[in-house]
Amino acid sequence: MQPTRKIDIPQFLSHIPLFQDIGEEALARLAEGVEMRRVERGEYVFHVGDPCDSFYFLVLGQVRLFVIAPNGNEKVIELIGPGMSFAEALMFLGKPCLVNAQALADTLLLVIHREELSRELERDGHLAMRMLAGLSRRLHGLVHDVQAYALQSGVQRVVGYLLRDIADAEMSGPTIVTLPVSKATVASRLSLTPEYFSRVLHELEAHGLIEIDKRDIHILDAAALANYPAQ
Repeated sequence: MQPTRKIDIPQFLSHIPLFQDIGEEALARLAEGVEMRRVERGEYVFHVGDPCDSFYFLVLGQVRLFVIAPNGNEKVIELIGPGMSFAEALMFLGKPCLVNAQALADTLLLVIHREELSRELERDGHLAMRMLAGLSRRLHGLVHDVQAYALQSGVQRVVGYLLRDIADAEMSGPTIVTLPVSKATVASRLSLTPEYFSRVLHELEAHGLIEIDKRDIHILDAAALANYPAQ
């Protein structure tokens, strides 16, 4: 990985929702215990079974959280982008890692160790409440994913993924969605096979709803795409 300019860790922490509004002194104390870690593309942050005594904020790059089934198939649990955190719950439980974390690009992480964070939580009940809220949002997202896998068809999951970040005001015009990772990785995230995911994309293209240009998906009519019937 190319050298990265030195970052202002307290300043960066202050822009993370978890640590907003906790005060400069608390941020400075937290920053003293933060480790900055660079991970090369393809390198693992941790493996299943590793001790989990820290959690991570992603500054640059991308990380996938995944598990490997007994038959060797991989299931992507979550894709982590800049500004997102992961492994908080496992850190507090003191359990070994239940998933693998692998960098999909050259990545820069801030590593928050349990001991330093626990000391700050004892000082600041407000921080503890913010962490509970953050963990609750993560749980809500996982429940939403389970509901989607159980109740939505594959077509509905693909359409929902393509429209996930499009605001209501943008539904009437064309827009571009760039897949952040390979189609196979997105398919795994949606609990679909790569072949089925590609087939749905080409089906949507044949209906004039999207145009595919490698990882760029040109959405020609977002409102029509949102109303596309599941097959």
